[in-house]
Amino acid sequence: MTGACSLWGGQDPEPAGEADQPGDPGWRITDTGADDAIEGYADRVSVDPGEKFGLYVSTPAPAYRVSAYRIGWYGGAQARRVWRSEPQPGAVQRAPSFFPATGTVRADWERGLSVSTEGWPEGAYLLRLDAEGGDRGQRYVPLVVRSREAAGRTVLLHAPATWQAYNRWGGYSLYEGKDGGDRTRALVVSFDRPYDKDGAEKFLAYERAAVVLAERLNIPLSYTTGLDVDRDPEVLRDAAQVVILGHDEYMTPAQKAHLLAARDAGTNLAILGANTCFRRVRLDPTPLEPKHTGDRRIVACYKSAYTQDPNHGHQDALVTTDFRAAPGADPESSLTGVLYEGYPVDAPYVVHRPEHWAFEGTGVRAGDAFDHLVGVEYDRVTPAAPTPEGIEIVAHSPLVCNGTASHQDSAYYTVDSGAGVFAVGTMRWVEALMAGTDENGGNHGMDARTGEFVTKVTENILRTFANGPAAHTHPAHGNVPEVYGDQT
Repeated sequence: MTGACSLWGGQDPEPAGEADQPGDPGWRITDTGADDAIEGYADRVSVDPGEKFGLYVSTPAPAYRVSAYRIGWYGGAQARRVWRSEPQPGAVQRAPSFFPATGTVRADWERGLSVSTEGWPEGAYLLRLDAEGGDRGQRYVPLVVRSREAAGRTVLLHAPATWQAYNRWGGYSLYEGKDGGDRTRALVVSFDRPYDKDGAEKFLAYERAAVVLAERLNIPLSYTTGLDVDRDPEVLRDAAQVVILGHDEYMTPAQKAHLLAARDAGTNLAILGANTCFRRVRLDPTPLEPKHTGDRRIVACYKSAYTQDPNHGHQDALVTTDFRAAPGADPESSLTGVLYEGYPVDAPYVVHRPEHWAFEGTGVRAGDAFDHLVGVEYDRVTPAAPTPEGIEIVAHSPLVCNGTASHQDSAYYTVDSGAGVFAVGTMRWVEALMAGTDENGGNHGMDARTGEFVTKVTENILRTFANGPAAHTHPAHGNVPEVYGDQT
């Protein structure tokens, strides 16, 4: 490795504005306590700066506090506390409502407090709930204070629909029911409930480190979520690039269409994960009684039970199953360039084109490998699927998944608008930004060398894409026939 530095050990950028504020390394949870020590959720996934949102909290403790931490570099502290509540009276809230027809769990709690974001900078936030008095416990509630514009900026695209899809709070997710089986899974999940575990597992694993790195680079940033992109394509207007973070599996057709439109208007796309845009979902106001806290608070994805989807037979393009599946098949590779292929896998990441600009400054050579970087899901270029013309495979990693030999690919392509799209093709990419440190546990055994490599490559992608349409200075050099032969 040459010229690379770890995300966590790099030099601070020149301070400017928010980057000049002091950080608070005490943002981390130190004790989750018992399962019900404290739990909570917000009635908004994202808010405009200055907008209010409600918090719904349940705890047996006599009191609790809420602290709002903005995630960023902050000289390595990674967060700054921008607000803290006064002590609030604790109470154990009612048992959640359950709707067996769709397997939906909804908390239906009473609002504990209304919070104004007046004076909060745009960004990704973790609200930390701290039980006080009696039994202690802590949980996070994620929130995005979205940006008012994207023009000329790097848009960090957060994936709350995917967070919610995996959320097992109350016993049901889009993957399994209370018995742990797929057959009893939910078909519709609600944002009106806490997230399980520490409250922010998916954000911390697949998004946080990329946010920290982007802020350390001191490039102009904009923050939004998939729900906001679904609602309003203007969220992406004239952006320099959109960064699709480490696991953005669940998207709506509108969100995908708006990302494609941004690409075709000259906005670069950096896809820092795998299994992206795999599930087609719908975001709706909940039709469930007796109440709901806001608009578009459910995520519907019927998957293999798609014939039960209310849209089946008359709006097939909106039926909630896999994007590549009938009815209304529209494979993700038309956006990403790569196609999700398998799970689970653990394999070395192998460099194929070391001269590619994304690898500049890493010192890698063809065939250099980085252990454990390919996992636990992976993508590859699949010539038989819709594949952008002239796509360039820059990493080509042999692997075996469920007994079948295959490859993982990182790939880059450009389009007529000048936009470039880079897909890393492995779900461990953002986790690898923390490899070789004490951040995020063991990071699947990835070492400091891997962390330095991934950090430098990510810096190259973000800095290049922040300068506008990448094809003007960094054209793709298609090589699929060289790698795969004629498989079209």
